[in-house]
Amino acid sequence: MILHELIDYSTLKLIWWLLLGVLLIGFAVTDGFDMGVGTLLPFVGHTDIERRVAINSIGATWEGNQVWFILGGGAIFAAWPPLYAISFSGFYLAMFIVLAAMILRPVSFKYRSKRPDPSWRNGWDWALFVGSFVPALVFGVAVGNVLEGVPFTLDRDLRMTYEGSFFGLFTPFSLLCGLLSVAMLVMHGGAWLGLKTDGIVAVRGRRYGSIAAIAALVLFALGGYLVYSGYVQGYRITSEIDPNMPANPLMKKAVIEGPAWMANYSTYPWMMLAPVLGFLGTVGALIGLQTRLEMLTFACSKIAVFGIISTVGVSMFPFLLPSSVQPDASLTVWDAASSHQTLFNMLVVTIIFLPLVLAYTAWVYKVLWGKVDEATIERDNDTAY
Repeated sequence: MILHELIDYSTLKLIWWLLLGVLLIGFAVTDGFDMGVGTLLPFVGHTDIERRVAINSIGATWEGNQVWFILGGGAIFAAWPPLYAISFSGFYLAMFIVLAAMILRPVSFKYRSKRPDPSWRNGWDWALFVGSFVPALVFGVAVGNVLEGVPFTLDRDLRMTYEGSFFGLFTPFSLLCGLLSVAMLVMHGGAWLGLKTDGIVAVRGRRYGSIAAIAALVLFALGGYLVYSGYVQGYRITSEIDPNMPANPLMKKAVIEGPAWMANYSTYPWMMLAPVLGFLGTVGALIGLQTRLEMLTFACSKIAVFGIISTVGVSMFPFLLPSSVQPDASLTVWDAASSHQTLFNMLVVTIIFLPLVLAYTAWVYKVLWGKVDEATIERDNDTAY
């Protein structure tokens, strides 16, 4: 027996769909609170030292957290090549803006402390705000576009043509998803500031985090209603489909059909756990922010992030990237994957290295645990940001 045949091809596709979700959620849970803190920076820090407290709460770990972003992009490239090719081509300008904004973050961290001039530091603080707010917004807008369908076609040779425009990405529903993404991550950042800082920065972090939690609840419920009502139309496969089929999206038939994104919850009732966790986690984070239960707040915030992002994945399954102009060309878990052997080899590598990444990350957080306050910044003035 060939080694990769130990696991069925369809099972490997499903495993990699789950792993893709793990990597994307891992990015949102870890780098998400970094973006949340960066977005909150102008509001929680009114003086230079207050802003330094907020920045230093994430300064030691933000680079490591971005590993999840790289892993997620790498997984899409290797496990779902058509998804990588079409999404990165269609969202090219949006991705460019995200990358440009994310470049501002390391530059801001490194340069703001080089000069004591208040205007110099204030400029880099706003750059850090842009580098945190813009990716959070655009990632949410991208998710909204995926739910609505992306305007691309495939010809007989599987060559892609993208028929949309940059400004066409910003529909009312996609902007709602973008605002939900920002609110979710600001809530997560507020929970982190409550856990990692003391004094007025922690107080303001909890205050703005509470406002963001309420906004996330409202926006998540509104988005769910728009999907349930059919305002945002879903997609459904109408032909027989072989889970072991090769990577050829045109071998199936699909249609756009009202609230089709709700169908999975009837077929697989356990999937309701995702939106339930999204709501309960957000409510728990809100209560924790109000009662100053720091560890509970951050745990609930992570549950909320998991639930909200998982809701998108389970609602769309098995679709990965639906086409709004040629539904038959929509990419699914079954027809957009790499070869059997590629998925197996990647799984072996993941089983070896992902636990190492998790163990190292846990060790780093353990070593760097503790609160940041103004006294800490004054004591470590030479090494603090």
